[in-house]
Amino acid sequence: MSESEDESTLTVVLAGVMNLAIAIMKLIAGVITGSAAMLAEAAHSVADTFTELLLLTALKVSDRPADRRHPFGYGKARYFWSLLAAVSIFVSGAVFALYEGFSTIFGEPEESTSAHVAYLVLIIAFALESISWTQARRQVRREAAEQGRTLLEHLRHGDDPTSKTVLYEDTAALLGLLIAFTGVGLRQFTGSSVWDGVASVAIGLLLAFVAFLLGRTNAGLLIGRQASADLVYAIRDTLAAAREIEAVVDLQTMLIGTDRVLVCARVDFDDALTAADLERACVRLATDLGAAYPVIAEVFIEPVPRSDMVLRSAVLARYGKR
Repeated sequence: MSESEDESTLTVVLAGVMNLAIAIMKLIAGVITGSAAMLAEAAHSVADTFTELLLLTALKVSDRPADRRHPFGYGKARYFWSLLAAVSIFVSGAVFALYEGFSTIFGEPEESTSAHVAYLVLIIAFALESISWTQARRQVRREAAEQGRTLLEHLRHGDDPTSKTVLYEDTAALLGLLIAFTGVGLRQFTGSSVWDGVASVAIGLLLAFVAFLLGRTNAGLLIGRQASADLVYAIRDTLAAAREIEAVVDLQTMLIGTDRVLVCARVDFDDALTAADLERACVRLATDLGAAYPVIAEVFIEPVPRSDMVLRSAVLARYGKR
């Protein structure tokens, strides 16, 4: 297992332990105080705990080597299990929080009791969540720096969903705690349980938004996303500079896992090359690309004539005239 994989495992395990402890505390506080916001936060932490279990599964399965049934490996399994984690956040957290919130707003008013218990639990939970959030942020910032991206760019374009999922859910957890604290405080100050319900609804909407962001990211990776533009241009320039190649006609890439890229290139070779020259050139170019860019896992090079209008039309339809 690589250093990056070790850090991802540490990030997920740390988040899971923290979330489990926080979920138990919030549940006890919610039962004692009768606060909808606290119960919503308990559901939030339970959902996060399930999320970490799914992410651990993602890390374990995606690390399996290629075999006969999966010749390109199991890298995309990480995207699948991370997508399930997003669904878990929505179903286990957002739906319950929305239900509790609307039930409190439109139900019979309930008297607030032992608000100090809720405050104490929220403060402890905030401290524990901050530890997990700091670790997730440290890992994502390191990954972004390695890719030469800003943090926001890496969150949008990075191909490792595990660390991003933990960072998103921990950020949502910290915001949810502040919302719950506000809801409990307003309920105690005004004597109206409506504020508690409003806080629960806000937490549900926050979780639904986070689930949407994670679901969209992982769906795109599962469908098959192109490698980063910088890598695509670098591959194109490397191939175009080869002495045997007259033109790069088409270049397709796809992420087949975290830090694993599939490359398919159609190139117009020098017509003076013999079949043996062509074979040696393909092997050398694939080797050179793999050595220059370690994320490249597989390379396929197909000789084609650049004058073929059907192929040219297909390329233009995919990428546009530019």
